[in-house]
Amino acid sequence: MKNVLITGACSGMGLSATKLFLKRGWGVLMTDLNEDKGIEIKNNLKEKYENVWFKSSNVAKSLDVKALHDFTVENNIKIHSIINNAGIFTAGKLHEVEEDKLDLIFDVDVKSIFLTGKYFIPDMIKNGGGTIVNTGSVSGMEGDYDMAAYNAAKGAVVNLVRSMALDYGKYNIRVNNVCPSACATPMFLSNPEDVIDMFNKANPLKRICTPDEVAKAMYFLASDESTSCNGMNLTVSGGLEVHTGQPVQNEH
Repeated sequence: MKNVLITGACSGMGLSATKLFLKRGWGVLMTDLNEDKGIEIKNNLKEKYENVWFKSSNVAKSLDVKALHDFTVENNIKIHSIINNAGIFTAGKLHEVEEDKLDLIFDVDVKSIFLTGKYFIPDMIKNGGGTIVNTGSVSGMEGDYDMAAYNAAKGAVVNLVRSMALDYGKYNIRVNNVCPSACATPMFLSNPEDVIDMFNKANPLKRICTPDEVAKAMYFLASDESTSCNGMNLTVSGGLEVHTGQPVQNEH
């Protein structure tokens, strides 16, 4: 049996991934800031799945990630894959973004990947390999209005995967990103209905992606179903990013 560490595991894409990996026979170590919710979800899943664990942590803090690693050692949980899913969003033009908000989004969306790698990659090297899947975004591949800090953070994730893939491929560690567009997570669905409708209409499929669809892409990249995939930014967007942005031009 393989085990996966999933960050931001208590809601949205992380929770969908947790359920999918368990359904497909993996053990899952969930981590999230929300300890009460995490314990409740873990206890509910325990009724059906034996190998599910929860450890509360702030994956943007080194001591927390070290404690998370110590938890795996103490409980003899060998981690074969990491899903770096923890992330936050902040809006605003560059001059409107508060410095502390910029620091926070880079800590959660980028530094957390550095920290899980720092503590868990040496184990993967020792154990002969593994996989890492980061949650990037189409917003790291293209630009958006009023999203300077988020574009910058996810842009860092989009390029970090290439560096990691080059450095760790020789250790049989494959590193890839899933890059969703707007996704029907509880956080996104808290937007006003007209905003959600606008995002649906902008998509070629006329709907935004779902957490379950992103989880399937995460599983593909984490599993042996993708053994030659390395350094990829796999979009889960319905084709949103393929449009040049130009209007329809009729023949004349």
